[in-house]
Amino acid sequence: MCKKALLFINGVPPKSIPDIYKYDVIVCTDGALHYLKELDFPIQNLDFVSGDFDSFTDEEMMSDGKFIHTPDQDFTDFHKALQLLLDRGIAEVDVLGGSGGEQDHFLGNISVAYHFKKLMKIIFYDEFSRYFFIPKNFSVEGVKGKMISLYPFPYAKNIVSKGVKWCLCGEDLDITKRLGTRNMATDDIISVSYEEGNLLIFIGC
Repeated sequence: MCKKALLFINGVPPKSIPDIYKYDVIVCTDGALHYLKELDFPIQNLDFVSGDFDSFTDEEMMSDGKFIHTPDQDFTDFHKALQLLLDRGIAEVDVLGGSGGEQDHFLGNISVAYHFKKLMKIIFYDEFSRYFFIPKNFSVEGVKGKMISLYPFPYAKNIVSKGVKWCLCGEDLDITKRLGTRNMATDDIISVSYEEGNLLIFIGC
C-alpha cells in the first residue's frame, strides 16, 4: 500500500486543514509551526517537525523527540523534509503552504519538487488551485469548468491535450517562448500527453 504524507511548509497558511486521518504521516517545517498553532492544529498529531530552527526559541518544545534538526544550508527546509519522508518510505506528499509570500520561495519549491518528481508524487494545494508535475501520459476527472494551465519546466514537446477549450495538437511549450496557461476544462475528464521535457499542471479550485 502506498504511504501518503501531509506536509506543511512556510508559505501562505492554508485557510482550512484537510482531513488529517487520510494520511499516514503528518509533518511540518519549523517555519510552518507558527501558523499551525494559530490554526489550532493539534501539534501532538505531527509525526515530526524539521528545520534548522535558527529562529526557534521554545526550548521545551525542542526537547520533544519529534523535532529533527536539519542544519545543512545547501538545501531548503522543504527539500530536507521531503528527503526525510522519502527515507521513511513515503510515496505521495500533499503540500500546503508552498505558494504565496516571497515569490523566490515559490519558485524554489517548484524546483525542489522537480528534483523529487521521479521519486515521489508531490501535489501542492493553495486557495486557488492544486498543481504538480505530470507524467508523459496523464488524465484527471472531475474538472469540468475549472481553470487548467500547462506550464513547461523549462520545455515540453509534442503535447496533445483533450477536454479543454484550447487543445494542443502536437505542439511545443517553452518557458521562454510559449506557455499554456489560463485554459478551461470543457469536459469532466481531460487528458494530456507529451513526448519530451517536463510539464506542470495547475487545476483551479
